[in-house]
Amino acid sequence: MSVTPKTAGTGTELSLRALVLGVLITLVFTAANVYFGLKAGLTFATSIPAAVISMAVLRGFKGTTVQENNIVQTVASAAGTLSAIIFVLPGLVMIGWWTGFPYVYSFAICALGGVLGVMYSIPLRRALVTNSDLPYPEGVACAEVLKVGAHGGAEEQSAHAAATTRNGLLGIVVGTVVSSVFAVVIATQLFASDVVQYFRIGTKSAVTGYDFSLSFALFAVGHLVGLWVGVAMLVGALIAWGGAVPILTGLHPVAGAAAAVGLAVWSHQVRFVGAGTIGVASIWTLITLIKPLSQGLRAAIAASRLRKTASGAALPRTEQDIPISVVAVVTLACMLPIGWLLASFGAASGLGSETFVLVIGGIVYIALMSFFVAAVCGYMAGLIGASNSPLSGVGILVVLGAALLLVFAVKPFLAASAGPALVAFALFVTSVVFCAATISNDNLQDLKTGQLVDATPWRQQVALIVGVAAGATLIPPILDLLNHAYGFAGAPGVDPARALAAPQATLISALARGVIQGDLDWNLIGSGALIGVGVILLDEVLRRFSSVHLPPLAVGLGIYLPTATTLMIVVGAITGWAYDRRAARTANPEGTRQLGVLMASGMIVGESLIGVLLAAVVVFSGKGAPLALVGDEFADASVWVGGIVFAVSIVALYAWLNRVSGPAPMARAAR
Repeated sequence: MSVTPKTAGTGTELSLRALVLGVLITLVFTAANVYFGLKAGLTFATSIPAAVISMAVLRGFKGTTVQENNIVQTVASAAGTLSAIIFVLPGLVMIGWWTGFPYVYSFAICALGGVLGVMYSIPLRRALVTNSDLPYPEGVACAEVLKVGAHGGAEEQSAHAAATTRNGLLGIVVGTVVSSVFAVVIATQLFASDVVQYFRIGTKSAVTGYDFSLSFALFAVGHLVGLWVGVAMLVGALIAWGGAVPILTGLHPVAGAAAAVGLAVWSHQVRFVGAGTIGVASIWTLITLIKPLSQGLRAAIAASRLRKTASGAALPRTEQDIPISVVAVVTLACMLPIGWLLASFGAASGLGSETFVLVIGGIVYIALMSFFVAAVCGYMAGLIGASNSPLSGVGILVVLGAALLLVFAVKPFLAASAGPALVAFALFVTSVVFCAATISNDNLQDLKTGQLVDATPWRQQVALIVGVAAGATLIPPILDLLNHAYGFAGAPGVDPARALAAPQATLISALARGVIQGDLDWNLIGSGALIGVGVILLDEVLRRFSSVHLPPLAVGLGIYLPTATTLMIVVGAITGWAYDRRAARTANPEGTRQLGVLMASGMIVGESLIGVLLAAVVVFSGKGAPLALVGDEFADASVWVGGIVFAVSIVALYAWLNRVSGPAPMARAAR
């Protein structure tokens, strides 16, 4: 006799134990994501590892359902997205406006922006999930993990599900341990952190180079984002370091070390080309969303009317969102403390004479822009997954819009010395929009998972609000810890050799400063925009006539992220593609692929958590490299030793995956 898994209508869904477990996972993954995002400019989705952990923990409890495990991953998914605030907020430290992260301001930005994001996701759900053919790769993958691990079914099915869950948890643990150990050894300086070389070419005035970071976390990101995103990032890196940097350094020769010259040109010029490419890609995404967005809003209003009539009971449980009237009330309620934050920040910044304009304009800008940005990010999450959603790209559009409005509406009425305060205010407004966008993007991914496992949308929306509150509580102290331990690149008085790159925050703060102070080189932005248009056209042609595609946003990221980030992601993407091809020939293709996803997630978590712990050691010890066992004389040897061990470890990990994932590739004779 077979027994079907319990549904939310007859079993547990939004339970206290699910919320508690989800919050605990959120706290751990938030710390990991904040560090990794500041180091590499990327955050990772936490839904799948959270789902596996939930199934392993709750399996021993009575009455556990697939929907309850879904609530756990929904709460914990906030860790992978709310952490994206690090793409903006550190900019206030970089420009010297803050020396740390005031808890009240930082918490309120994350919490209020996050709640707004949940509210915005509700009318978007029908447009981008229910009535959309977007693939939602991470949402679908998470749903498959939840269904495989669900209780019930025939005995052999139950045993298979238990074994699958154990293997998935083991994959996370193995990835976590290996990446953690390697990160600790790097901290001892026995292994180099990267394989890097910059050199002059041609007439010896042009400069180029490469930097392969020996990072399991970056490698794992490549595995997760897939082949074509990796190829697109490689194209962007080639545009930057195979074209733009050599051309600019050749046209304007500068004496000095090749590394210093090349990185200076890339940082101060080429990255703005990438910004233009990313901006155009984001605008194109928004244009493609106009029709489905309007349809989704009409459907949400119609559903709200239906619930108020006698026929409201006809609305299926799986279509019951938080009512649109409640959405409107909560959204308006959030605007009140946001207005207070804007007024308080403006007054503290010396902009008090323009408080009325700043508050009203800021609220209107946040309300409208965060909705449109949420739509863009939600669409991209549905297309290529939340891990690769264009948060940094749309952040560029948001900060440019905020800065331009301040230049035309406020700056003429202030003294010239108010420029830095206006830059800080633009970043402050952008940070609220960022939180709303990232959480809406995340919730849509979760709602796709919920749709596939027969979950109730409003319960998931409530669960994500809980996750937002948990993440917002932890983000400010983690940012403070990392700021004191390492600092951020470009911030006053920071050692650049130790500073966290925080590439998005660096770029966004530079854009705000350039627009408001009037020294932004729009020619560079324009050149990037032209590249973006060309890539969009090429991508459309490729998609029409082949299975090949070249995501424009990923090309832009490849231009403006350092090669220390992009090149190892490319290696991971190619390796992951090869692994997935092998998985497709096994008896259990989906399970084999998922095991690779889980191990990759573990790699990211392990390295990132070690980074946070090392930050604490640095702060409390007062030493820059407290675990160092060797000095600079071992630097050359550490590159060889670290590189060889890294490569051997990757081969060993994938060999282990192939061994535990099931039967060898199916023989051709078995056709």
